[in-house]
Amino acid sequence: MTLMEHIRELRDRLFKACLGILLGLCIGLYFSKPVERFLTDPYCERFTAGCSFNAATPLEPTIVRLKIALYLGLIIASPIWLYQLWAFIAPGLHSRERKWAYGFIAFAVPLFCAGAVLAHFVIAKGIQFLLPVDGDYQLTTNIAGYIDFVTGMLLIFGVGFEFPLIVFMLNLAGVASAKRLLGWWRAAVFLTFAFTAIVTPTPDPFGMTALGACMTALYFAAVGAAFLNERRRARAAAKVYAGLSDDEASEIENVIDPVETSGPVRKSGPVETSGPVRKSGPVEPSEAPRPTREEDL
Repeated sequence: MTLMEHIRELRDRLFKACLGILLGLCIGLYFSKPVERFLTDPYCERFTAGCSFNAATPLEPTIVRLKIALYLGLIIASPIWLYQLWAFIAPGLHSRERKWAYGFIAFAVPLFCAGAVLAHFVIAKGIQFLLPVDGDYQLTTNIAGYIDFVTGMLLIFGVGFEFPLIVFMLNLAGVASAKRLLGWWRAAVFLTFAFTAIVTPTPDPFGMTALGACMTALYFAAVGAAFLNERRRARAAAKVYAGLSDDEASEIENVIDPVETSGPVRKSGPVETSGPVRKSGPVEPSEAPRPTREEDL
């Protein structure tokens, strides 16, 4: 395919993906109100007399509803736009790389959902720790700021749970061995808790500790999976070269790619006859070379 054909295909894929997201947005508008109540439950459960939110502008509640509907639309239409993305990338990948991509998606989605569930639990515990219910305080929370806070926590925890999967993919690709990954555990734990301390928006220790502890446990789980993967590779290599000595050469795989049949050979036209050969004239005698040395004189 030429460059312009790739650009046209990308345009068509993006157009279909946007149509899928627009359809998901329309469906998400119907479920935006129940989802909004689900997101505000951790805040409202803190107050027995009921809770209320304020809005800075008259359009802010509508904008919040559209934002929630857009998030739902991305989730609902994910099979459509993920397929369009995969259909554009897959022709340039080898069969082994496609298997890695299938495995990455199969584990990435459950890990992201697990991180989102943990984030919802941390938000509930963090609000109970941060918000006072006694004293002369009158809390007026902005609805847009609260929704941004909750969705940011869900996204951060979901992305954080993908870190161990990336570590295992490095071992699967042969970039880092399992022993090397295990030797990096001190730096990995330090960087994990530093990352959680920076990205966690709540100042309480619960969110940072919960995300850091789960990411650390998943890191060691990824290292264990890397050891199992290397053991599997060693057993497979032992089966292939079990009957060979150290000095014996292994057989070369002679795989011949099939040759496509060509089309019929086009019949050539008659060969044109050339004209008569012109008779050449007499050859002129060349001049005798002049002597240059005394011996030739």
